[in-house]
Amino acid sequence: MQLGDSAFIEKFKVWRLTKIREKKFSRGGRGLALDIAILHRVFAFAIDAEMVEKNPVRLDGRPGDNPEGGAQPFTGEELRKLRESAGDDLLAFQLFRWTGLRRSDPIALTWGEIDWQAAEINRLTQKRKKRVLLPIPQELLFALEAERDRRKPDLQERVLLHPWTQDPLSVKRIYERMKALGRRAGVANVHPHRFRDTFAVDMLARGASPYDVAKLLGDTVATIEKHYAPFVKELRDRARRFMENGEGLEKTSGTIWTQSQGTTRRLQ
Repeated sequence: MQLGDSAFIEKFKVWRLTKIREKKFSRGGRGLALDIAILHRVFAFAIDAEMVEKNPVRLDGRPGDNPEGGAQPFTGEELRKLRESAGDDLLAFQLFRWTGLRRSDPIALTWGEIDWQAAEINRLTQKRKKRVLLPIPQELLFALEAERDRRKPDLQERVLLHPWTQDPLSVKRIYERMKALGRRAGVANVHPHRFRDTFAVDMLARGASPYDVAKLLGDTVATIEKHYAPFVKELRDRARRFMENGEGLEKTSGTIWTQSQGTTRRLQ
């Protein structure tokens, strides 16, 4: 069996998926698609260089896609439990809850990125390098003001610190603290990205458009519609009302045709 054989590549996928899932902070092996995409590109180069005749690597979806699900927003009851159990992590909880930022951004947020007069967070996101302007709701604003008054920090200092050591938090450490918060609250599968899901779905449920949410998250409208909109029951209910109002293509002079048990009848 050679490197360019499809069977060899499939065995590599199985081996690589096992290795990914062994990592402590793996999210179900979702990094496999990226690895395969890179390998596919390597073989594409080999074809151009006439080193191999065909590409043995078959792409299994796009990197970042999750075929088994999408957003995992917290319920209102889960948010209540997390808030009540937050303790020393209350500021971190509120920052994740009300910004929807990816976990690398809240831990790197500085006091200079808070516009107190406008009550906004002005940040260039680390992953997408997009500028986001996030309104700060009262709950988060009060918490930030209290922390600012307590610490009297310089503008370049980070907002979130470890509550015990007062050292800057790492991505790994904030992940661990959110997992511990979930255990205290009795809420399963708590991790930073679920707060992003929650923020997006919550904004849509409140009436924000996919465009509004995309601007707040520094994401695309297509991503919002694909990953978050299907989880909002209010949007599905509105679509159902559109479908049942009798104004579609088949409406004829106020008559709606229906079929039941082999007979066709009309409803005025």
